[in-house]
Amino acid sequence: MLPLVGAELTPVQLYRHLLRCCRRLPTDAMQQHYRHAIRQGYTSHSDEDDPERIQMIIQRAVADAGWVLDKYTKKK
Repeated sequence: MLPLVGAELTPVQLYRHLLRCCRRLPTDAMQQHYRHAIRQGYTSHSDEDDPERIQMIIQRAVADAGWVLDKYTKKK
């Protein structure tokens, strides 16, 4: 469920994508925790205006989301 490789997401698209990823987490507590972390990250970076920095943040957020999903959804 990761966005297209090479596609440039806007911050709002990233926010929506990350919230959708939270639905794939196994428990409600995890979903709530990561939704809160996503909201906090979004508001803390809302004043960022450097396009390169914004793209770096987006790339890192997508990579981190993939890692979290892999960590919690892999079958043991």
